[in-house]
Amino acid sequence: MKLFGAIIIILATTWVGFEGAKRLSERPKQLRQLKVAIQSLEAEIMYGLTPLAEASEHIAKQIPNPLSRLFEQFSNKLLTKQETAFEAWEESVNEIWGQTSMLDSEKEVMMQFGSTLGQHDREQQQKQIKLTLSHLEREEQEAKERQHRYERMIKSLGFLTGLLIVILML
Repeated sequence: MKLFGAIIIILATTWVGFEGAKRLSERPKQLRQLKVAIQSLEAEIMYGLTPLAEASEHIAKQIPNPLSRLFEQFSNKLLTKQETAFEAWEESVNEIWGQTSMLDSEKEVMMQFGSTLGQHDREQQQKQIKLTLSHLEREEQEAKERQHRYERMIKSLGFLTGLLIVILML
């Protein structure tokens, strides 16, 4: 019976370690997806002259969850409510952000981006998009470094924590 309990404890803590490592590996992937989405938004707005709500709807169909929900909600809020683009963006980001693996620093970049949506002419809007993309590029590099540095350690730490708990219980 003790052996069964020990195995359960080790499996549970190992699983927690792997989940933590998964979150680390998801962050760079989601940042890449976000960059692609913003680049697509730029193309839709600048070259396709597509309205913001319609462009967001197109982007939501092109990228995976949870980021697709961000653009889907943003589009819905623009179409159904009488809000500014920033208010709709802010609400959408706040609602979806907890479902992502991204940090508050990326959220701040996205809030700054949202504050410029629909506020400037096309040229200024394009400059703001480029600035946002450069910030996200920097965050992605930092996320990759963090993933390489800590991913294996977190997995091992989960297993070793379980082993420690089992040893202490004996």
